[in-house]
Amino acid sequence: MLGKVLTVGPSSGRPLATVIGHCPLGGGGALLTSTSGPGFHLMLPFITSYKSVQTTLQTDEVKNVPCGTSGGVMIYFDRIEVVNFLVPNAVYDIVKNYTADYDKALIFNKIHHELNQFCSVHTLQEVYIELFDQIDENLKLALQQDLTSMAPGLVIQAVRVTKPNIPEAIRRNYELMESEKTKLLIAAQKQKVVEKEAETERKKALIEAEKVAQVAEITYGQKVMEKETEKKISEIEDAAFLAREKAKADAECYTAMKIAEANKLKLTPEYLQLMKYKAIASNSKIYFGKDIPNMFMDSAGSLGKQFEGLSDKLSFDLEDEPLVADTEEN
Repeated sequence: MLGKVLTVGPSSGRPLATVIGHCPLGGGGALLTSTSGPGFHLMLPFITSYKSVQTTLQTDEVKNVPCGTSGGVMIYFDRIEVVNFLVPNAVYDIVKNYTADYDKALIFNKIHHELNQFCSVHTLQEVYIELFDQIDENLKLALQQDLTSMAPGLVIQAVRVTKPNIPEAIRRNYELMESEKTKLLIAAQKQKVVEKEAETERKKALIEAEKVAQVAEITYGQKVMEKETEKKISEIEDAAFLAREKAKADAECYTAMKIAEANKLKLTPEYLQLMKYKAIASNSKIYFGKDIPNMFMDSAGSLGKQFEGLSDKLSFDLEDEPLVADTEEN
């Protein structure tokens, strides 16, 4: 282990045969300024002595530290661990000022002092529960601040504080309080679970309602599109029918116009005269005179009944003879 060895020798130059003795520092002995590292070294027996000083990381334990709170309750810290190390270059000065047992003066006593100062201005509730997690950091900062000025080279690495011992009656009350607090937390967690489940159900219902609404909207949109499509198809069919009827009417009009134009060109006086003769030729009997006889004629050309008031009528039969003229007296 890395360390330093301090040697103490006589402080005068008198012969050894005259005086042989051992005087500690401050009582006749002298602290040598040199230190020795790890290994084998020579020394004068009964004249030179040494002390081993650890310069690596070490843990000092301060046990059973009493502490009085601001409310007057006395509590005890079973163990406080101080992790520290000493810089090799500072060994001589620290041992010279605080002896080889420097940790007792600089760490142990300082822990008692700082911890009592902390407890005296805080209640039991603060020391035991509310501010307990800050005690170790506060002790570390307080120790390091003093050591920086009093013993440079002694570095505090960490401070660990155990839970203090409190009176049994108060401890039971705290345990009961913690039990009730635990029950309260459990109830609160159950309430949160119920609320979360209700929120989940609400969200599920909302999602389902949104799904139904979206489906209804899609269905409605489909129906609207179908109706619009049917409307467009009907409009197209109506337009096609109208176009066909219009085309048909236009064709009929055009045909009638063409027939009229053809008839206009065809109905000449000569043609009309020809048609007149054809019409006359199609009759079985023809009567000439002032008045047409009041009578009926069948399709065979027989005479049904004669009426009075007719005279001087001529008749001829186109089927028998070319022309026959008769005179009928009333």
